[in-house]
Amino acid sequence: MTDQPFDLTGRAALVTGGSRGIGAAIVETFAQHGASVLFCHLGDDAAASKLVERLSKAGYPVAASCCDVSSEEDVEVLATWARETAGDIDIVVNAAGVGGGDMPFDELPPAEWDRVVGINLRGTYLVTRAFYTPMRLRGWGRIINISSQLAYKGGLGLAHYCASKAGVVGLTRALALEAAPHGVLVNSIAPGPVDTELLRGHSHDWLIAKRASLPLGRVGEVEEIAPTALLLASSAGDYYVGQTLSPNGGDVLL
Repeated sequence: MTDQPFDLTGRAALVTGGSRGIGAAIVETFAQHGASVLFCHLGDDAAASKLVERLSKAGYPVAASCCDVSSEEDVEVLATWARETAGDIDIVVNAAGVGGGDMPFDELPPAEWDRVVGINLRGTYLVTRAFYTPMRLRGWGRIINISSQLAYKGGLGLAHYCASKAGVVGLTRALALEAAPHGVLVNSIAPGPVDTELLRGHSHDWLIAKRASLPLGRVGEVEEIAPTALLLASSAGDYYVGQTLSPNGGDVLL
């Protein structure tokens, strides 16, 4: 470990779903700690441009592109763009995801299942697949997948979402076994309720009840999740292999 274990100077990172929410907080945190950061989004041009402009003005090298992570063709284009823009990608954060909305299982249509699993799990697989082999051949890399505490807890009306996020945990653990001997560390983060658009999609009454039920009496902020990604991306996380860290405010205890 270096004298500055959280320093990412000289590293190039790619964050999917980086235009807002947890992804955007990770983009900013990585940039502030020295990384050259690329991120992708889907149809969120205004937020992406605003983030790039703000960080670029602060002197941080950041660039954005559009990508549907559930599309193999889109991900291939993303990988080409990333390498042409920043060279070898050292760190990949799979933060792109959708919630899908509360839906009882017997009302859950296959198309909605496919959409949620396609983005949350297939997207994680496709993006990881696009960047893993070069990392393995170079003998260094970090892959960080964003799961959810609901992968463990489950949730009413969220079978599709919970299944997709549990799949991310399984993928993380399996690939970690293959990748670690080659210097590529694969881990995941399973946040609890965090103040993002996904959480705000619930009703006002649901949000009030959720806040009241938490041991801390509040939901998390994206800035409280990003440091976990920094830990796993930096030399401070060099002994983490196949782990899922869960900043959740105690919600997982309930």
